[in-house]
Amino acid sequence: MSYELRRRLWAAALIVAFFGLWEILCLALQASDLVLPRPSQVFDTLVDRFPVLVPHIIQTLWTTMVGFVLGVAVGVVIGAAIGVSRTAYDTAYPLLIGFSSIPKVAVVPIFVLWFGSGSVPAILTALAMCFFPIVVNIATGLATTEPELEDVLKSLGASKLDILWNVGLPRTMPFFFASLKIAVTFAFVGSVLSETVASNRGIGNVMMSASSNFDVPLVFAGLFILALLGVLLYVAFSLIETRVTGWATRRQDFTAA
Repeated sequence: MSYELRRRLWAAALIVAFFGLWEILCLALQASDLVLPRPSQVFDTLVDRFPVLVPHIIQTLWTTMVGFVLGVAVGVVIGAAIGVSRTAYDTAYPLLIGFSSIPKVAVVPIFVLWFGSGSVPAILTALAMCFFPIVVNIATGLATTEPELEDVLKSLGASKLDILWNVGLPRTMPFFFASLKIAVTFAFVGSVLSETVASNRGIGNVMMSASSNFDVPLVFAGLFILALLGVLLYVAFSLIETRVTGWATRRQDFTAA
């Protein structure tokens, strides 16, 4: 059995053990469903109510991905500007840090005031949550381009735009994909946060309604759905990263001890 297969089997076994221990502790302590439902109860709730949850899952996934795509576009543009221009860095970076320090729960009511309740505040909140990691990583990737390489390209007649397009941006790909995996989870947080405040659809709204009705298994079912969606998107971007930036990844072939 290869090391990679054993590693994955161990990881799967530990995950199963975690949920098994959760189930056993709830039974042993006779925990109330209002405090901590058993994983089996959460699973039963997911199966029973899945047809009802599907439209809400689609809504949350749609608002998250739209906000995420817009956040990536904004982040790449601002990050590239900051990475290549010292003036843009001195001007924009303090503003970005200040904006990222604001709790996004305080921004949601402003979006609702401007655009009303619904999908738009959720999209904008997802954008606001996810674009900052993109900006930082793109700017860092561009800033770490070797000066010697830039000097060589300039001596060969390359313009700043040529250096950015042919060297700078490709060199930022490992940083870019690392930020994507972080940003997509932040986008989920933003969209669900907005749905709990100002939406009548989405997993966030389902969880808010369930908590007001003391339906704790449904609340945990919503958490499980969000966790699963986040993991699936993380894995998807990891696979794309492996194909696109495999040249920058150190091989980790270990022999069995």
